[in-house]
Amino acid sequence: MSDTMVTATPVDREAVLAAIRAGLRRGQQALADWEGGRLAVSAVPGSGKSTGMAAAAAIAIARHQLRLNRQLVLVTFTRSAAANLKAKVRGHLKQLGLPQTSFTVSTLHGLALSIATRNPELSNLNLETLTLVSPAQNNRILRTCVEQWIVANPDRYHNLIAGRQFDGEETEQLRRQSVLRTEVLPNLAHTVIREAKSSGLMPADLSVLAENANPALPAEVEGYDVLTIAAGLYDRYQSLLAQRGWIDYDDMILAALRTLDDPDSCRFWQERTFAVFEDEAQDSSPLQTRLLTLLAGHPGDPTGEPNLVRVGDPNQAINSTFTPADPVFFNQFCDDCRQSGRLVTMDQAGRSSGVIMAAANHMLAWVNQTRVAGPETPFRDQAIAPVPANDPQPGANPTPLGAGLELLSPPTTLDSVKQIAQRVSDLYREHPEASFAILVREGRQGTFIGNLLRHPDQVDGIDLAALGLKFYDVGEQDRQTRVPEEMLTLLQFIERPHSPDRLKGALRVLVDRQRVPTQDLNTLAQAPEQFLYPGPLDAPPDTEAARLARRYCAGLLRSRLELPPYSLFSFIGLTLGYNQSELATTDKLAARVSQQIRYDDTLAAAIGVLQDIVGSERFTAVETEDTDSLYTRPGQVTLITMHKAKGLDWDVVFLPFLHDKTIPGTLWVPPQGEFLGNFTLAEVARAQIRAYAHGEHGEIPDLITAWEQAKHLKAAEEYRLLYVAMTRAKRLLWMSAAQQAPFTWSKPEAVQGAQPCPVLPVLRAWLQAAE
Repeated sequence: MSDTMVTATPVDREAVLAAIRAGLRRGQQALADWEGGRLAVSAVPGSGKSTGMAAAAAIAIARHQLRLNRQLVLVTFTRSAAANLKAKVRGHLKQLGLPQTSFTVSTLHGLALSIATRNPELSNLNLETLTLVSPAQNNRILRTCVEQWIVANPDRYHNLIAGRQFDGEETEQLRRQSVLRTEVLPNLAHTVIREAKSSGLMPADLSVLAENANPALPAEVEGYDVLTIAAGLYDRYQSLLAQRGWIDYDDMILAALRTLDDPDSCRFWQERTFAVFEDEAQDSSPLQTRLLTLLAGHPGDPTGEPNLVRVGDPNQAINSTFTPADPVFFNQFCDDCRQSGRLVTMDQAGRSSGVIMAAANHMLAWVNQTRVAGPETPFRDQAIAPVPANDPQPGANPTPLGAGLELLSPPTTLDSVKQIAQRVSDLYREHPEASFAILVREGRQGTFIGNLLRHPDQVDGIDLAALGLKFYDVGEQDRQTRVPEEMLTLLQFIERPHSPDRLKGALRVLVDRQRVPTQDLNTLAQAPEQFLYPGPLDAPPDTEAARLARRYCAGLLRSRLELPPYSLFSFIGLTLGYNQSELATTDKLAARVSQQIRYDDTLAAAIGVLQDIVGSERFTAVETEDTDSLYTRPGQVTLITMHKAKGLDWDVVFLPFLHDKTIPGTLWVPPQGEFLGNFTLAEVARAQIRAYAHGEHGEIPDLITAWEQAKHLKAAEEYRLLYVAMTRAKRLLWMSAAQQAPFTWSKPEAVQGAQPCPVLPVLRAWLQAAE
């Protein structure tokens, strides 16, 4: 048989199109039947969004005879999702005998970059003169803009130092200055810049917004004027970017919009674009939505209905508390489309067994009805429905393992892990083909579980490896990628130990690596010499935790006198308790740095090379694990955070440590920042900007009201995160909240009585009523 592709005849093509459509479910078919204009597709977990989108794309390409100069544009939010979607569309086009040049798949920022760089005179974006700022570079810019703002605004800065009350004591003043310079103001700048830019607000716009904010403030917080402070930081950030010739990711979107603001350029792009299909639309910002809407418009007809299909699940919007994404915008799009009969609900899902879907539906309805997130409505009212018996996609709604849903209340968190190990062991013996996952809310919970499961003597002698099970700790792999940054931080401290910032950075790494307990690092770092080498008249903190931190720091400083730069890498790795993979990554990093400083073997030269590596992000960790099959292969236990688990699924999912302190939890004011008040400036500013972006009558809430709104937004997102975690399970969902749990996961051994997440007793009562 010839290897050349056989082009399908028109009759064959119609048959193939019919077969592609017949292989879809009801909601997927409604997406595939799109013929033009706007369409909102609100999907549920496991409904096959990417499968439906790929089929709809191929059908649209065939029906409208698209080609290279008239393409379908598919937009996703990650490169891996783009590659997956591209492969699916190509498979359909190969069946249809159609050219592969009729569509493009890209991330949203990749698309914006393509538009902006084609007309640099319009976008003011020229990659020959501009550089995309890396996260490390961005952090340095934020620190610089904070320092510049402090110099330019001494009165506002002193208002912040004074806080709610202040007796003028010098040590406390130094501590507060450290907190403001290294934590509060950088966090405020980072949050506001992303929120404002993604909403299309520039510094001048934010200043106007600040003037319109509600001036009625309680006496104890008068003078903070959060948005005015934020606008000043934002303005300096933009100036610093311009001076250095740098841009950030939001600048790429703005540059693309400037290009499309030109009528001729806009016509050019619209003539090349037949339609835009957007995936994960619940995570779009207003600026990104505006770009896609413009691109999907009709040439020469700005009032026409754009060919824009947006697919998403607002109930899986779990990034809005740390990115500018907000499900309210996609919900508004869905509601607008519903009025014109252009809303499709893709509610049939084949991923999970019936009891798991029913539990997720019950949780969703209970959260919305009981208003546990205040005035916020966390979920769109759409239930997951099973697929019909004749579903065209194989393996749908699998039979449950055991009862399908298990709710437990172990005595302690240690008992929780022991019970997980025992349940995995029992299930694996009966179902060696099954895949398992343990989902945690935060990384330190994962570290706790990982440390126990790697030592069979800690979990009643259950050895997963001896059973033939592979254990894959995703958090451990992520920690390897932080090796260059941690090395840089500690070497900078070794070079300049008298710098409060360098000392605090080193202490932060030691705390993150759990070498020393969590404590107020600002108190330790405010007077480095007194802390590191106290004299007879000095009185540095003298707790056991502080003494341990001092011993580690003194050991690091002594190493500089005794070791060459190359050997410092291994010493730091051992000091931080690196595992085998991290030590291998450290050796690779040391070899690269040593090669580049062979003619200048000094600590300063090594730090310079590391800064380049961290800034350019061009260093790959050494992988000692085979990660080609990702996280879901059979016969494996995957330990992963709930956020990273989105988009994945396993036969068996364990959700331990579901306590009310974690989900929904409360917005936490760090103790070191309590002098400002019972709120954080960053969250207040975020809530104020979002109130404007949501178009809530133009009213900007005052500081106290904004903080209350921020708390409700956090609770709503935490419940959505639990919903995402529950819907990762296919055949068995195991949920537990131990009767005792750590007060803080940085000290997992210090346990106290703990209350379960409110969802657990509700599900338990629901199960009992159903029996």
